[in-house]
Amino acid sequence: MKPESLLQKLRDRIDEIAERSPARLALLVFASIITMVTALLSLPVATTSGQRAPFADALFTATSAVCVTGLVTVDTATYWSAFGQSVILVGIAIGGLGVMTIASILALAVSRHIGLTQRMLTATETKTKLGQVGSLVRTVIATSVVVEGVLALVLIPRFLTLGEPFGAAVWHGVFMALSIFNNAGFVVLEEGLVPYIGDWWMGLPIVIGTFLGAVGFPVLLNIRHAWRTPRRWTLHTKLTLTTYTALTVGTFLLIPAFEWTNPRTFGPLPLDEKILAALVNSVNARSSGLSTVPISDMREATWFLQDALMFVGGGVASTAGGIKVTTLAVLVLAIIAEARGDRDVEVFRRRIPPDTVRLAVAVAFIGSSLVGLSTLALLEITGLRLDVILFEVISAFATVGLSTGITPHLPDAAKYVLVALMFAGRTGTMTVAAALALRSSRRVIRMPEERPSIG
Repeated sequence: MKPESLLQKLRDRIDEIAERSPARLALLVFASIITMVTALLSLPVATTSGQRAPFADALFTATSAVCVTGLVTVDTATYWSAFGQSVILVGIAIGGLGVMTIASILALAVSRHIGLTQRMLTATETKTKLGQVGSLVRTVIATSVVVEGVLALVLIPRFLTLGEPFGAAVWHGVFMALSIFNNAGFVVLEEGLVPYIGDWWMGLPIVIGTFLGAVGFPVLLNIRHAWRTPRRWTLHTKLTLTTYTALTVGTFLLIPAFEWTNPRTFGPLPLDEKILAALVNSVNARSSGLSTVPISDMREATWFLQDALMFVGGGVASTAGGIKVTTLAVLVLAIIAEARGDRDVEVFRRRIPPDTVRLAVAVAFIGSSLVGLSTLALLEITGLRLDVILFEVISAFATVGLSTGITPHLPDAAKYVLVALMFAGRTGTMTVAAALALRSSRRVIRMPEERPSIG
């Protein structure tokens, strides 16, 4: 069969899937990328020992990279070779673009246009207008390249000042730049980030890069177009920035309060290093997973706080996971409106429609169910304590990557549960939300109203 015929069949098949179920196309693209990264990491050349990595470890690492999570079963810096680390980096870069953006790019490359159905799904997922989807795709790629390039240019000199050879400094700077902006949580430094707990040259790029990656591309697009007139920002942008900032400030205050006297974390640090560690933790607890403080040494109260923060995550269509900050904002606003007896849910002189509130409830419930079922499964498989299992499960679902240290020691069955959870956490609530939004329709005939008792 001629290559032209194969290409035409591929185009027809993709168009058919996109028309019937655009969400399925996005999931198929993500699953295919994970499969390819797994195959590459399974090659002997991908490990420093020259031996094939166990399938469970290769699949786990590939899923963690493409889903920009950062949980690992083997040490990234020492287990994987330069080739293996390069494969992981490519997986992070592709995965950070997002499910719907990747699907749109694929449709654009194969069909030479983004179809109406695919535009609708991308617009729903990214909260952009239908005509802005092409602009969004270009913004995603341009923003990623620019921010990652600037972060690399900032970090490379730092590694040079630490005495690293030029090649190693460039590699570490580029890898960390992509890991930071994509909120991936992977580190190729053999000693990790703990030695840099008081290093402002290392810490500030983590804080700024994580913020830019976590607020979401639609927010960045909106700010770019109306940066001089904040009053013209969309409700989505205002809600995202307000909620994200409030959670960041709260985390900046609460985690140091819990850990201030802990001799294994904040206790021995001077004031300036405590402030920097608090800044880094204020953003990494919900998205990046890049921690300068050993998570395993933190107190259980801090773990519980981080469980809640990780579950919320970052902005819609961002490199962060979780149920998203706008989902939390809508739920809180709905509760406040109900407590006041208000008929409508209002904020920033705008009214939030009931179907958006229902969608927020659905996303939060689906996320909670995934976390609950996975926690039960891992408790049964491992027999470990609830606090460490719950932390690991939420970190996987929210694609954060923070770990109490148990992941490398889990049996393969538990690793597969976390693999499924990372994939579902990165793609599931997002595509379900998009699918529900697209299926909303008005019924001509409505059933009689009757109110059940609540509470």
